[in-house]
Amino acid sequence: MDIMAPDHDYCVSPITGASESQKENEALRKQLEVLRSQAEGLQLQTHFYLERFAGSDDEIRFYTRFASYRHFLNFWKLVESAVMTKMIGVTNTKASTAGSDRSHTSLKLPPIDELLLFLMYLSLGQPLQDLAERFGVHQTTVSTIITTWANLLYHLLGGKCLWLPREEVQARLPAEFASYPDTQVVLDFTEIYYQMPSDLLSQSEAFSTFKSHSTLKAMIGMAPHGAITFVSALFAGSMSDRDVFKQSGIVKVLQPDMAIMVDKGFHVDNLAPCKVYRPAFLSGKNQTQSTARLRIHVEHCIRRLKGNRLFHGVLPASVCGVIDKLFSVACFLVNYQNGPLMKA
Repeated sequence: MDIMAPDHDYCVSPITGASESQKENEALRKQLEVLRSQAEGLQLQTHFYLERFAGSDDEIRFYTRFASYRHFLNFWKLVESAVMTKMIGVTNTKASTAGSDRSHTSLKLPPIDELLLFLMYLSLGQPLQDLAERFGVHQTTVSTIITTWANLLYHLLGGKCLWLPREEVQARLPAEFASYPDTQVVLDFTEIYYQMPSDLLSQSEAFSTFKSHSTLKAMIGMAPHGAITFVSALFAGSMSDRDVFKQSGIVKVLQPDMAIMVDKGFHVDNLAPCKVYRPAFLSGKNQTQSTARLRIHVEHCIRRLKGNRLFHGVLPASVCGVIDKLFSVACFLVNYQNGPLMKA
């Protein structure tokens, strides 16, 4: 019996089969692109960057202490050219991976987002690890960004002479100071808590009897119209106010035709080369109350500074190398972040 071979099925061609396979592959590729795009969108939602807050002044105030998104951008315009000249973004020049850890997402942050990170560190006092997660960089990179920006803004903003000429202070003198027209600066002190040093000598030097804790102390000067015009270095909490006044350097910029306004009990009459206004030593109850009310404004100014949560707790010893500049920069920024305390 003869067995006949089946006829070839000419309806199914190799070309048709390949075409269907290509269509399936193309569909899968497009689906993969959609999924990848969705994943990138979710990743961007979890990472912090300035444009996320463009429509929310409340969030800008919370994260940076600038009054609004517009205020933040205006400040950026002031420093942008200097920033781009003096530095390139830390994450653009420094590898964002550390050791063998490759599990962490690594991004290159534009300088404006590095500034955002730095301001969030001051404003919220967040741990470095938390900031690293939010911005998608490594903790060592966060530390580098904070140190870099502290140094940069310290020299940039501090280089713009805080101390105003007498003529400029007089031109902006608020009506409330009409009885004290020669007032150049209102002085006050503030302390920040600091981790207890390990050796006994440093402990005794840093211990503040007023705060019953190791602290660092600074003297801050405010012009009558509300701008911070003087920031001393940080001194050990055990130092007296008189010693801080002597070592702060303010005596060098005071002139005989100026006056300073100080708190009651702050006796620097024999140290200051100018007139000293002090509530407890003024003749007349009305004058005493008037000066006390004017001094409240410098307390409000310091309250703005202390609004940075970094200074709410006890600062760790790990920031000792940069704390002086961090504190000074926080003071400098008060002049840019808010509106005036008083109307000139």
